[in-house]
Amino acid sequence: MVLVVDDDALINIGTVDMVKDLGYQALDAYSGPEALDILASNSQVSILITDYAMPGMTGLELADRARTLRPDLHVLLATGYGDLPNGEVSDLPRLDKPFLQADLVAYLKSVLAEA
Repeated sequence: MVLVVDDDALINIGTVDMVKDLGYQALDAYSGPEALDILASNSQVSILITDYAMPGMTGLELADRARTLRPDLHVLLATGYGDLPNGEVSDLPRLDKPFLQADLVAYLKSVLAEA
């Protein structure tokens, strides 16, 4: 199951629709704290796709906290930034916005190949 996190409703809905069109189950959250609540209560989530720029908690902060809860969780950072603000560096796989369904397919296939 894939958890999509983005504070922009249109992007959130669009990404969830892409994931479902590809045959995966998907949940959505609009903030980091909401996503953490879902991860704590739903062990079926194996992939987290998160926006970087969200109020209150960045996608990197969410990824760190999520991996503390669920070390086996696969995390994909979706961002429109060429470089992350404040000189932040991440080893997370990255999906540049705007992205196509084909870009998402490539990531999901790579995760499944690892399993």
